[in-house]
Amino acid sequence: MATEEEENFNLDSVFEEPPRPPTPEPTIATYTREKELCSTDGWTEIKIRLVGSHPLWAHYLWNAALALASYLDTNQVIYRDRYVLELGAGGALPSIVTAKNGARKVVVTDYPDAGYIWGHPVNTLLNALPTKNQSEKFHLIILSDLIFNHSQHDALLKTCELSLSERSSEDRENEPSILRYGFFKKAEDRGWLCEEIVTKMFPPMFPEDSGEESIRSTVHGWKLTRGILTPKSGFMEHRVLEIGTPSFPYPKVLIRKTNNGPSYETH
Repeated sequence: MATEEEENFNLDSVFEEPPRPPTPEPTIATYTREKELCSTDGWTEIKIRLVGSHPLWAHYLWNAALALASYLDTNQVIYRDRYVLELGAGGALPSIVTAKNGARKVVVTDYPDAGYIWGHPVNTLLNALPTKNQSEKFHLIILSDLIFNHSQHDALLKTCELSLSERSSEDRENEPSILRYGFFKKAEDRGWLCEEIVTKMFPPMFPEDSGEESIRSTVHGWKLTRGILTPKSGFMEHRVLEIGTPSFPYPKVLIRKTNNGPSYETH
């Protein structure tokens, strides 16, 4: 019987693999809270341990994540005692903020970990919820720095539609304005309403890149809503979140969801 070496034709000795560079060491990034928030519950910062390298840039703590974390830290009523899902989470700073501030359950996902592919059935995600009610879904979905990948817009929207609950106890809100970026136009066509809620300047992530620096440095946060009418004609909502800058890594969004198409009611 031929040995394993003979079966491989001794190719290991002919095509010797060169030494690989060492794996980059992990890094630590820090989120520091606004001072007025620290007095409410005692914690002042979150340290995120980031992988040394990642094929989709998850080894950075992006400005979008910092802006979204700050927004969520300030607006805790959005998710307190509710179910939160983050897609493409990277260091998952926004999710960690919601967990520390009283979210009932937080589920975090990202490539290349096994478990979920955007646009596929969401059973594995919903199975993580601590409920026996199979109709129960997430109240908040976070998409931080994701919509730069245009080929995945439909898949992301499909996941949001399948995994976001149809109603919540949020306050009524006024009619939102629409920005027709490609992602938002697709969202509008699928029955979502889009409203910009955050605009914040940061130092550019990549100072050496070309293009207008003021554009590359501005983070824009949006919410997409999908509303339903209650028996009392109240407007109930659920939301998804994503934030970002309009050049690499491209726009990100803060999303909120509604349910009955663009019915533009003012309350």
